[in-house]
Amino acid sequence: MSDTLPEIRAILEASPYAYEVMECDPDLADTAVFCERYGKAPEDSANTILVRSKTGDLKYAACVVLATHRLDVNKVVRKKLEARKVSFASAEETKDLTGQEIGGVTALGLPADLPLWIDADVMARKEIILGGGNRSSKLIVDPRLLTDQPMAEVVEGLANPIALSS
Repeated sequence: MSDTLPEIRAILEASPYAYEVMECDPDLADTAVFCERYGKAPEDSANTILVRSKTGDLKYAACVVLATHRLDVNKVVRKKLEARKVSFASAEETKDLTGQEIGGVTALGLPADLPLWIDADVMARKEIILGGGNRSSKLIVDPRLLTDQPMAEVVEGLANPIALSS
């Protein structure tokens, strides 16, 4: 059986909120595939995305957004990061900074000095599904757990709902 990383397990166990660690086939860890294969609703899935400045001092932030939303990189993130240009961090940068793999990055256990910005719509969910810190697990948690993390801030309009084509 697969499990989350020990430091993430410790955060879960110390939390006052109920949680579940769910085993996941690493080949099915990407959100859309995971939701389809495991019968989970995309609106309950939250992705943790590492962003970085492209100009000026190098700055990073982790952003948590629902899978049904798109991160507003060019306006909200750029302004909050105080950079003229921002981009998504590479898989290598993400692994180096967080110790976690793309497809399994979670908002738990991040470096204490890394800003964690949570889209307000995430907080409206009863529970959310996060990466487990690896590609072989997912975490089902109360979103309030996110605000207990270092440098956590709920941000209105951090992401916008993706228009569904009809």
